[in-house]
Amino acid sequence: MNNTTASYGYTLPVFACASAIAALFRLQKRKINEKVYLDLVEPSEIVTISINQIAKIQQNQSLAITISNPGDNLDLTRNTPIWVIVELKKYKDNQEQVTIQGGEGVGKQVHNNFKDAIYSYAEKLLRYNLQFYLTSTEKIIVTIILPEGKKLSRQTSNEAFGIIKGLSLLGTSGISRPLSTASQLQNCQEELQKKSRKTDTLVFCLGENGLSLAKSMGINSHNLIKTANWIGPLLIMAGIEKVTSIILFGYHGKLIKLAGGIFNTHHHLADGRLEVLITHGVKVGLPSKNLQTLFKCQTAEDALAFLRSLDEETKSQWSAKIYQSIAETIDKKAQSYIHKYVSFNVAVGSILFKRNRSIVVFSKTGKSLFNKLIKI
Repeated sequence: MNNTTASYGYTLPVFACASAIAALFRLQKRKINEKVYLDLVEPSEIVTISINQIAKIQQNQSLAITISNPGDNLDLTRNTPIWVIVELKKYKDNQEQVTIQGGEGVGKQVHNNFKDAIYSYAEKLLRYNLQFYLTSTEKIIVTIILPEGKKLSRQTSNEAFGIIKGLSLLGTSGISRPLSTASQLQNCQEELQKKSRKTDTLVFCLGENGLSLAKSMGINSHNLIKTANWIGPLLIMAGIEKVTSIILFGYHGKLIKLAGGIFNTHHHLADGRLEVLITHGVKVGLPSKNLQTLFKCQTAEDALAFLRSLDEETKSQWSAKIYQSIAETIDKKAQSYIHKYVSFNVAVGSILFKRNRSIVVFSKTGKSLFNKLIKI
């Protein structure tokens, strides 16, 4: 195996925090170099972040800019500018000393009253570092701006999970884990080898949402592997390790790619989702005018919503027919992919879920394997 160590970078909240510190320093007339120091909190580690630009824009406001560096990772936020405006005010009793809000390019949470998509780690990081520099008479309003956020969000699955109009400041750590690098693949392969010695059924969870949902549905952790985008190599490894059965468990907008023969699901490499949907629409006999509408959908989630609305209007079951066809094709394509490289029969089933974490479809094999795992 390749033992090259991937270089780690930092998550967006870290760069936002660095920008905020620099902007606050400008208002407090502290000496500002080209870098600032901050504590990542998770993990507890002091790091140095470069400041790209800084300027005072009003008497009590300043702006600082950093540039995202996620390390050796196929991350679309690489080189993204993170702007932070800090407004300095007088502190009064019973007020928050640090108020954090999203500006242009920071997403909104559809399922949480359209609150800014600034999550707990980002808030904790900013408060912890900024409060250290505030006097007892100062308070600040921190506005995070991602100028390219709206544009970049169109290349993500954010809308599928209820984040609109921009990117989210997500993460549980300041370290950007290189999920799409060769070293991460090696880690997944090693985890697969270890778990295959304890169970004959593995569940490949595409990302954190798949892992979380699989656990909540009662699947034991010793069966679960978080795969990121490395589906193909892990299927081959499963065959080599003589794993007898695999469940592919993921968001339908990701997992659907396998029905098109795409076994690395990273958005930088290939898409083909709508093409797969249209192909299976033709296969099950969806009328031409509906195929045309399907072709115009912007996302897989839009396509599923259209099919379900069509079902309601026409009292039909087009969505079920199309997605069942896709799920069965995913199973067959995955098995064929393994057989190309390994002469060992692996039963493959699939489970697809939608953005609200409800199940869209089980393949026949997926349902059977799932029932055995949770002992129905």
